[in-house]
Amino acid sequence: MRAIIADDEQHLADDLRRRLQTLWPELQIDAVLHDGLAAAQALDELKPDIAFLDIRMPGQSGLDAARAAAADCRVVFVTAFDDHAVQAFELAAADYLLKPVSDERLQRCVERLQQRSMFAPDAVLARLQQLLAAQNKSGPLHWLRIQVGQAVRMVAVDEVCYFQSADKYTTVLTRDAELLLRTPLKDLIAQLDPEQFWQVHRGTAVNVKQIVSAHHDLLGKVSLNLRDRPEKIAVSRSHAHLFRQM
Repeated sequence: MRAIIADDEQHLADDLRRRLQTLWPELQIDAVLHDGLAAAQALDELKPDIAFLDIRMPGQSGLDAARAAAADCRVVFVTAFDDHAVQAFELAAADYLLKPVSDERLQRCVERLQQRSMFAPDAVLARLQQLLAAQNKSGPLHWLRIQVGQAVRMVAVDEVCYFQSADKYTTVLTRDAELLLRTPLKDLIAQLDPEQFWQVHRGTAVNVKQIVSAHHDLLGKVSLNLRDRPEKIAVSRSHAHLFRQM
């Protein structure tokens, strides 16, 4: 097995190389790079089996460099920042390690790489869930992880036009899709930014940025026209006051 390491902090790259040589003596490390452009070139020319890439590097990011990797190259992102987890997942990363990486965590990564089990998405999904959960504790929800058949689709909350309750689940409606999220609307609303999503009905929460106009009929009922959806959204009487000025 052959690998490359790319990290703009030389002492961290050297430390990772030393630790990998201890944990996996048979692993041949062909190159240690310190910028994204050099990493992309090495991925293209050396075609390693494994690439350990930092994300924030001069020249270009590790995420961009990873696009030069061969289809069978397993990419492990090693970074101090957890805000790129979703992009790493979309690039089918083999693993996502947060600095400082403990010996135990690095050993688990090595064991999985040795077993070639990292192609299975479960380990990456579990790590991604942990990162997203940690992110959500410090602020409103930014991403939704939605099961679609055997795949998992990541949907940015900003792309949602509105949410509609569907018994114990929630229908997520974007400009061009209707997806089923396995979370009740009442639990979901608690995780959303209240400035961006208004509950306009017991079973409906609307992205305020999507509201184009509010229509008031002769009976006082209110309905909303959205920018990217054709259907009108009914507003309950208890929430009609939100649109008195529209």
